[in-house]
Amino acid sequence: MCRLLGYATNDVNASLHQVLGMRACAAFRDLSVIHNDGWGAALITEPMAAAHVTDGGAPSPETGSALYRNTIAAHYDPIFDELASVGARSALFHLRLASSNLPLILENQHPFFANGLSFIHNGDISDEQGRNITTNRSYPIDHSLVQETGGRSDSAIYFATVLQYLGVGYELEEALAQAVKELRAAYPLSSYNCMIQSKDTFIALRAESGGPTRQGVVDVYARYGRANEAGDYAVLRYRDLAGATDDTSLRGVVVTSSGYAQPETEGWRELGNNQMIVASNRTGDYRIRAI
Repeated sequence: MCRLLGYATNDVNASLHQVLGMRACAAFRDLSVIHNDGWGAALITEPMAAAHVTDGGAPSPETGSALYRNTIAAHYDPIFDELASVGARSALFHLRLASSNLPLILENQHPFFANGLSFIHNGDISDEQGRNITTNRSYPIDHSLVQETGGRSDSAIYFATVLQYLGVGYELEEALAQAVKELRAAYPLSSYNCMIQSKDTFIALRAESGGPTRQGVVDVYARYGRANEAGDYAVLRYRDLAGATDDTSLRGVVVTSSGYAQPETEGWRELGNNQMIVASNRTGDYRIRAI
């Protein structure tokens, strides 16, 4: 179970510090005291000089993409502040709290990256007996797609399911909606909150069971004296970037998990369950649709 944060701009390189504010950014990072099973980030930004310019190499279609993952908690990793200061027109940040005793290896850290897509997930895809999808050898998934993600976790299977629907011709947002529909048929009580980005699109999805926070999560928070912060664990909130920063040219949207202050007075709104935000990281325009 994890914490998610992502944003998309109108093709303007903006850092997490700019988009969220220094105080809120520090509060998000502080969640990694609890979510201490590693962290990662994926940024889409154009470098000052493209890598192919001076050596004659062909330009990569993914020029401007940066991926960082670590098994060290963000609270203790100095790279967090460095990446939070890097400008990007689209970015994902993930704080991991591993579920179902899945291994704490680099391959299972988020974001996952495959086919030009970055993906992060908050959820434990397990049945009512607590058996994780990774133990279900009969679950119908193309294992070559799971291998493409590089992961060995339920989140990797989730991402691979999205890739499977993309492979048969669905657009990204519909591929994600279909993946949730398929997984929910087998694991209806699991959480499918996630964020995914391409070089053109950012999507944040809230798709959770609608039930109370799992007792295991409450227990973890209680061990840190913060059990009261687990009640809205699955909530995602979003805020327009226009007017929220010192850069008057900046537009777009930022979406985040709960766990730190997101007051309505600062423009934060709750994303409804079974809804997704679909944003262009070229124009900053976004819309909300149901799945």
